[in-house]
Amino acid sequence: MHTTASKITMLRMILIPVFLIFLYLDMRYWALAVFIIASASDAVDGYIARHYNQVTNFGKFMDPLADKVLVITAMCYYIEAHQMAAWVVAIVIFREFAVSGLRLIAVEQGRVIAAAKSGKIKTTVTMVALILMLVMPVWAPGFSHTFDWICSILILLTTVYSGIEYFVKNKDVFKDAD
Repeated sequence: MHTTASKITMLRMILIPVFLIFLYLDMRYWALAVFIIASASDAVDGYIARHYNQVTNFGKFMDPLADKVLVITAMCYYIEAHQMAAWVVAIVIFREFAVSGLRLIAVEQGRVIAAAKSGKIKTTVTMVALILMLVMPVWAPGFSHTFDWICSILILLTTVYSGIEYFVKNKDVFKDAD
């Protein structure tokens, strides 16, 4: 059964290549609209899933995957456009794999590691920073390079902090791991 929430998650996955097409066609405002819709759909499908008791295993898997793919897609474009350093994106990807691995180990022990507040803050900061990086070259071309670095540093700081917090708060997972 496909719930309303899972349909919204699938829409977000479909919007990712649309976002890229608009970027490569240099249609930044259309890309911006698609990115905002895709980002906002995360909150909408989460609300629907919880409010109408439509939480599914499909949603638990696809929702965070859709978020990660959307963010990493934008960041890869920014690397190519010389707006973000590859090492920043590498750290973001490392954190995502590390936290996902931590969650897998916890699941094997019958535990679920819920999203932490710092993880939600990281996601919000990242989405807002990526949106601003999309429009800054148009709004303030002379300031965009500096602004890109500010956004990159904010993404990096919230990413590293939330990753460390997940591991510190759940270090006991490794005591029980074989």
